Amino acid sequence: MTRILLVEDDADLATALRALLGRAGHEVLHAPDGREALRRLFADRPDLMVLDIGLPELDGWQVLERTRDLTDLPVLLLTARGAEADRVRGLRAGADDYLPKPFGQEELLARIEALLRRARPAGWTGDRQDAALHLVPERRAALWHGVEVRLSDIEYRLIQTLVRNRGRVVTTDQLLVQVWDDPAGVGRDRVKFAVLRVRRKLQQVGGRNAEDPIEAVRGLGYRYQGGERGPTT
Repeated sequence: MTRILLVEDDADLATALRALLGRAGHEVLHAPDGREALRRLFADRPDLMVLDIGLPELDGWQVLERTRDLTDLPVLLLTARGAEADRVRGLRAGADDYLPKPFGQEELLARIEALLRRARPAGWTGDRQDAALHLVPERRAALWHGVEVRLSDIEYRLIQTLVRNRGRVVTTDQLLVQVWDDPAGVGRDRVKFAVLRVRRKLQQVGGRNAEDPIEAVRGLGYRYQGGERGPTT
C-alpha cells in the first residue's frame, strides 16, 4: 500500500482528501502544519507528499526546501494561488507537480497516480551516505570522516545536489538552477569558486593527501564520486 503524507491545515478539506485517498487504496498520514509535516516525514518516510503552500508554523515553501534536504520523494503542491510565478517557484524548488485550488477529485487522483508511476523508490539523505560523508541538514553542515565541516547555505546545497546525483555529471547550468535561488545574472564562475571553497574545507579536515570526492568534468560540470579512505593526518 502506498503511503501518502497529506500536509493540509484546512480540517474539512483534509478530512475529505483523507477519505478520497483512502478509498483509492492509499494509506494517508495527515499533518496540519509545517512542523508536524517534517516530523512525520522523518519518522514515517512516505512514498509521496501532497503539500499545501499556505500553512501555519512553517509555510509550504519552507517544508519543501527541508524535504529536499532529506529525500527526493514525489511532491505535489496544492495552492489557492494559480499565478505562473508560484508554479515556476514551486517547480524550481523541487516540486514534481502543481495543482491550484479548487481542483477536481479525479484530477488529483490522476496526478498522484502519474507521479507514483514515474517515481523511483524515494532516496533519503541517510541512505545516500558513504564511508566518508554524512550530511546534517538541520545544521546545514557535513561530517567528513567524522569531523564536522561548517558550510554556507550555498555550499551545503551544492554538495547536497552533487551527492543526490552520485556518480552522474551535474552540469554547471543545472547547478546554477538547483543551488542558487535566483540564477539570473549569476555568472558560471560562481559555481567553480563554490566548488573550490567546498574542496578546500574538506581538505582542511581530511589532510593534504586525502581524496577529493568532487570530480571536475571538463566542459560539462561536476560529479560526486564519494570518499572511501580515511583522513590523512
